[in-house]
Amino acid sequence: MTTTETTEPGSGVAVDRAADRPALDLLVWDAPNIDMTLATVIGARPTAASRPRFDAIAAWFVGGAGEPGRGGADDVEACVFANVPPQHVTTLRGWVEALRSFGYSVFARPKSRPDDDIDQSMLDHIEVRANSHRLRRLVVFSGDGRNFAEPLEDLARGGTDVVVVAFSEVAGYAISSDLLHFVDIEDVPGAFAAPLDRVRLDSLPPDGAWLRPTKSLRDAAAAYSTRHP
Repeated sequence: MTTTETTEPGSGVAVDRAADRPALDLLVWDAPNIDMTLATVIGARPTAASRPRFDAIAAWFVGGAGEPGRGGADDVEACVFANVPPQHVTTLRGWVEALRSFGYSVFARPKSRPDDDIDQSMLDHIEVRANSHRLRRLVVFSGDGRNFAEPLEDLARGGTDVVVVAFSEVAGYAISSDLLHFVDIEDVPGAFAAPLDRVRLDSLPPDGAWLRPTKSLRDAAAAYSTRHP
């Protein structure tokens, strides 16, 4: 995504310009994806009690940035990317202001069509920061491997420590990658006020566990009968 070497005028010698830029740890949050996958893993619409705590996530992220001048990041930046449907403008205002009060920048884009997405805006911002800074660590909260796997692996090959944070049920692209580091979002300390109602297949108890249905058997049968009269 970026070029770190240029040629010094008149010398013909390649010079690494990345070392001249401040080291940055960058967090980008794919709000539509995280919200959708949260609903998937708990089998219900998320409530205030089951949504992530952005203040705790900010503390975890900054804690991992280390100390400037001691091998850590010179700068830290966290950005949340969100689609805003017209009918939810009023209800989302408080959420956006809360994010800003926790130190997050928010990129909000109108969602006028069902296929409107903010993935490219996220990738564009990552590229901007990779050119303006030496991207030391990139933390991406998204389970969307279709759009992120290739560009994130390219950054990892270039020396950036790329961490994908999502739910293990939907982040196979990061779990299976030899270049990306994966963290389940529920493993971030304090990310949720209470344990989520889920059983993770990557951490099953030795004696096994029952996984409850997310829809009643009668409702599932009725839906089938409706589709196949």
